[in-house]
Amino acid sequence: MNVETILRNKGSRVATIRPGSTIAEAVETLNRERIGAIVVSEDGESVDGILSERDIVIALADGGAELLSRGVDEIMTRNVVTCAPGDTVQELMAEMTNRRMRHLPVVSNGRLCGIVSIGDLVKNRLDEVEFEAKSLRSFIASA
Repeated sequence: MNVETILRNKGSRVATIRPGSTIAEAVETLNRERIGAIVVSEDGESVDGILSERDIVIALADGGAELLSRGVDEIMTRNVVTCAPGDTVQELMAEMTNRRMRHLPVVSNGRLCGIVSIGDLVKNRLDEVEFEAKSLRSFIASA
């Protein structure tokens, strides 16, 4: 199974925010969308950075309440690891585990086309295991 299949099922909509937006605006979007990370993009197509709940908590511990008025570009992760639609679920699970990350923007031809979370990958893997178990039960019952 690959990323493209996951996006086909979940959709390719990605919440983005501009680098000059405030942390308060980012927090509002994360809360409203019920997501754990937001892609930072000036044009909605490129990936300039990513801002996660973890980034905000770390910055909040250092900067206090005035953090909310600062710009997203001040605390976002700039070196974003991305994936491609053809990448496999197994590859991404290993990458996310090794790098201790929970979200990967999906980029095709230099353009943002989706995002996958560790939850998406786990759900996909559980669906595969369930299908395999049903298939085995069916095979055994018919033998």
